[in-house]
Amino acid sequence: MNSKPIRALYSFPNKLGAARICYTAWQQVNGLATAGADLLVFPASTCRPVPRSVTLRPTLARGKMRLPFKTIGNMRAHLLHDYIVAHRVEQLAGQIDIIHAWPSGARRTLQVAAKLDIPTVLERCSAHTRYAYDVVRRESQRLGVTLRKGDDGAFNKEVLQLEEEEFRLADRLLCPSDFVVQTFLNEGFPLSRLPRHIYGIDQKLYYPAPDYRANAGGLRMLFVGYCAVGKGLHYALDAWMRSPAHRNGTFTIAGEFMPDYARKLAPMLSHPSIRVLGHRNDVPELMRNSDALVLPSLQEGFGLVCTEAMSSGCVPLVSNACTDFCKHMENSLVHGMGDVDALAEHISLLDEDRSLLQELRLAGLSLRESLTWDAAGIRLLDVYRETIGLHSKNKRGMNTFAASAEHLGASVETAVQEGSVTT
Repeated sequence: MNSKPIRALYSFPNKLGAARICYTAWQQVNGLATAGADLLVFPASTCRPVPRSVTLRPTLARGKMRLPFKTIGNMRAHLLHDYIVAHRVEQLAGQIDIIHAWPSGARRTLQVAAKLDIPTVLERCSAHTRYAYDVVRRESQRLGVTLRKGDDGAFNKEVLQLEEEEFRLADRLLCPSDFVVQTFLNEGFPLSRLPRHIYGIDQKLYYPAPDYRANAGGLRMLFVGYCAVGKGLHYALDAWMRSPAHRNGTFTIAGEFMPDYARKLAPMLSHPSIRVLGHRNDVPELMRNSDALVLPSLQEGFGLVCTEAMSSGCVPLVSNACTDFCKHMENSLVHGMGDVDALAEHISLLDEDRSLLQELRLAGLSLRESLTWDAAGIRLLDVYRETIGLHSKNKRGMNTFAASAEHLGASVETAVQEGSVTT
């Protein structure tokens, strides 16, 4: 048992508790607090409460006043957050056991941590940035979709340079899936720097409908998320139209569209079996009332929406870029990235075989207890301990090497003075 709690500084350069990664970070903080970490959290700002045990010190907000990101731009806001956190870290020497930072807002913080000999981990909530840019660029060119500056997955030289520098500076990169690990291995990173952790689900939000029945009138398929090239929605639409399921079923899309991507997909989106809802705040209810969730991503960090679907009784139809918890023919149907024929077969299979649908659904529901944010917090705290231990071991090794070198130098100097060695 570890009687002394780990003192962790958690730096997040966005609004803690907002949508997408901001929600993930907020849940991470909750899970870490429950697991017993002594947390000092520096978000840019916050919009949800955190546990009372957490010390919260926003960098770009005071009271209800927040520095507007739209006014100064995300990049400048992230750099300002990083500058403030780095300055605070200098004042906290000896009071922090580990620093957990997020991409695009951590370079100065990581540099100061190295100077003060504080171990660091950097969140890697998606694939290696270079891989993500490359795969979206190639697919956009194939589709004839124009990526504007600021579009999801659009190449940004400044961001790439900054994040690759952060990758270099961090002691370890927190990878939520084997897919993310592989993209970093492909860039030459050693496995020892790529610890695995997980993201969780909120069981109070994501739970199955007590009166669920497979719809005899047709398959109910759902897509949830921002509709951009990297998520592969075009593959899902193509597969849906190839499958007989589109004749009686419904394909519901909950999420905003990247403009030129929506234009490209307009002919398929106009089909009467497809419902485009736009951004929604009732995603858990949509999942409970759907049979399957589709996510044919070309690059993914964890695929949180997949585990949320499982917990809601909705069977994932996903690419092999998605969460490791999706196991083909066990709790999900998994296809190779870009394999429309396989995805169409999987859609047809669930449409035709409702007993298989029910088997996969129940297998996914059986994982609910192991997919909580509390479980994720325990795993993340274990990674903290492991990282601190490795850092201490490496430090002892360097001290031993330095002492050996000093001893060798002294021996040589003595030998020179005694005349047994000539220079």
